[in-house]
Amino acid sequence: MTAQVLAIVIFIVMFVLMVLEKFERHHITLCCGALVLLLVFGFAMRSFTAVRQTLNVESIFSPTFWIGEAEGGTSGINWATIFFIAGMMVMVEGMGKAGFFHWLCMTIARAVHYHTVPLLVCFMLMSGVLAMFIDSITVVLFMATVTVELSKLLKFNPLPMIVSEIFCANLGGSATMCGDPPNIIIGTSLGFTFFDFVTNTGVIVGICFVFTVVYFWLCFRKGLKKSEDERPEGIVYPDPKDSIKNKKAFAASAAVFALAVILLVTHAQTGLSVAFIGLFIAALMTVAMLITAGSDAVKHIYSHLDYKTLLFFIGLFVAVGGLEQTGVLDLVAEIIAKISGGNPYIVVAVIIWFSAGASAFVDNIPFAATMVPVIRAMSETMGLDIGALAWTLSLGADVGGNATPIGASANVVGTSVAAKEGHPIGWGKYCRWCAPATVMVVLISMICVFVKYI
Repeated sequence: MTAQVLAIVIFIVMFVLMVLEKFERHHITLCCGALVLLLVFGFAMRSFTAVRQTLNVESIFSPTFWIGEAEGGTSGINWATIFFIAGMMVMVEGMGKAGFFHWLCMTIARAVHYHTVPLLVCFMLMSGVLAMFIDSITVVLFMATVTVELSKLLKFNPLPMIVSEIFCANLGGSATMCGDPPNIIIGTSLGFTFFDFVTNTGVIVGICFVFTVVYFWLCFRKGLKKSEDERPEGIVYPDPKDSIKNKKAFAASAAVFALAVILLVTHAQTGLSVAFIGLFIAALMTVAMLITAGSDAVKHIYSHLDYKTLLFFIGLFVAVGGLEQTGVLDLVAEIIAKISGGNPYIVVAVIIWFSAGASAFVDNIPFAATMVPVIRAMSETMGLDIGALAWTLSLGADVGGNATPIGASANVVGTSVAAKEGHPIGWGKYCRWCAPATVMVVLISMICVFVKYI
């Protein structure tokens, strides 16, 4: 009982501190993780086994961690997630250094002849598609930056476009296992593959995406069309080729990205784990940039990696491990089971709306990490399909984060870029556009889960 109380208190304190944003996130999770190891496992439980299982270091040295059966079923630190995200960070930094993202945005802008309404639709589609393979935070960062740059040139308000890009990046990221951090956690923890996500959440997201594009088109088309009509003549439009400073590095980074997509799509068939793919792609991108752009480019890549996010994940997994080892998460699963009465429709409704509501106000990454062992326990005790619960959690956590400016890390990044360039997006303005869209997408997702899985 003492161990459970301590684990709950530490976890609540961690969440409160993250919401208050007085300290950096990785400092909070690492400190709370250390308290779990010392107070919960050491003082209250006196269990070295709990420490060992939560740190989970020995899993790294298992052959199946790298090549073999799909990873899943372990508690504590999900090292597959850590290695995969680290590898994708290296790849994305290399692509950014080579000018790939800037070139892509400018090419699309020229393809629609710099008309703002078609540009809105194209940028929404591009945000969604790219977020299927690249972390949504990175997608929003470069999309928002280029959008602000184009808004200065084309004389339009960038806020509608940035908000649409944020929403579509989070929505697109929920379609695949590598698109959003919550999905990486769900996939690696429960042993699902890239193809599993595409054929399940991907189908539902595709349906939702159609409604989303229409919704934002209806919201913003008049204002963007008016700004285009008032645009002065004689504007000199940039050539997308100017974004490419090093053609060899550009080609090499694009080739590595294409290979990463192929490996992810086929990893169930090849037996390569996402941890192996992440490190292999990181090594390949490092070598490619070293050969084509020199050692300075490699130094740039590794000096710009978001190491704080990796540390944040490690501390978070340990804190969640405290709840798991003490049986708190099993109690949560039992409470949900009692509320639902074992009715699968009620279970799905509770998970998707609770996930969406919680993710609107707290970062969806720690929420997903907390809920994975809960749905695993519910599947075992209630006899429900773990896949259906996983897709429900994924959709709720990923899409629900769109409702507020702090619901997902991508939202914070996008609104920060806009504010930095003199276009602040307040809570009222953001929620007026995105909250109704979030409710619409969660409702559609729930109906799709009902029809397809129950």
